[in-house]
Amino acid sequence: MLILLAFIIIFHIISAAFLFIATIDSAWWVGDGFKTDLWQFCNYTNCTSIDEQFPDYQAIQAMQATMILATIFCCLAFFTFILQLFRLKQGERFIHTSVLQLISCLCVLIAVCIYTDRHEVLHTGGIYDFDISSGQFGYCFILAWLAFACTLISGLMYLVLRKRK
Repeated sequence: MLILLAFIIIFHIISAAFLFIATIDSAWWVGDGFKTDLWQFCNYTNCTSIDEQFPDYQAIQAMQATMILATIFCCLAFFTFILQLFRLKQGERFIHTSVLQLISCLCVLIAVCIYTDRHEVLHTGGIYDFDISSGQFGYCFILAWLAFACTLISGLMYLVLRKRK
């Protein structure tokens, strides 16, 4: 049982790390000489914060909010798991932890689906010094999808897991 708990804790920490990196780092859309994320656009010389001048700014704000919420819910789920680990009676399930982790999963899914749908609009519009539509998805975008899978799997694991001796 201790090995299973250690595996679940490590898996949850990996999920949270994926979420933190995907939310903070600047590599959602990369190309030759530039990279963008949810917060800024960077080229060789400088970085520009994303603000109202960028195309489809409301979609960017929605992605920022849902990724932050996903990270917060994932961290809350971890703390809830630790509390329930010591407070639950034998044989009960980790329902609260599972619900928080599945909400985190839903938030990540919303963010990456918005980005997948709107990335062409977000990366065109003539406000950049050069054409960035020739870029490709960066590793943070892939990490966000991995975070979705990890939070879904751990949310389902918590749903099935019972506290045993």
